[in-house]
Amino acid sequence: MKHRTYLAQLLAAGIGVTLPLLAMAQTEPIGYVKTVSGEAWVSSAGQRVRAEPGTPVLLGSQLKTQAQASLGVTFKDNTVMSFGPDTELTVDEYLYAPAQGQLKLGTSLLKGSLNYVSGVIARLKPDAVSVKTPTGIIGVRGTQFVAKVEDAQ
Repeated sequence: MKHRTYLAQLLAAGIGVTLPLLAMAQTEPIGYVKTVSGEAWVSSAGQRVRAEPGTPVLLGSQLKTQAQASLGVTFKDNTVMSFGPDTELTVDEYLYAPAQGQLKLGTSLLKGSLNYVSGVIARLKPDAVSVKTPTGIIGVRGTQFVAKVEDAQ
């Protein structure tokens, strides 16, 4: 997140930012697919790619598994998320700059199942992690939880 932190410093100082620097800050991976079984997808910046180990996850990425599929993602702070069949989750917020005290992880679980294992962000600042669902928000106060959101159909 060095680029994002540098970008924030430039903006706060009122210094103009060139488009390439802004683009670089938005495309820096915040995590990677570690495991996949069946058909799963990562959609980022309008691009949809089939998930396979090593596929980057970016801020704003939507992670989706099909029926009979599962997916495992590890984020830069070592947060691990595992998704069951027919799951959709979007990474809404991610900030990992522990030296500056800037920590945030916010996701939206639209449907499906999630097994969450805390990384550094939740250990250092538990109130900085949340998972939104269609019916509420899960605040992370422990090291692991499982959530299931039924399809609204």
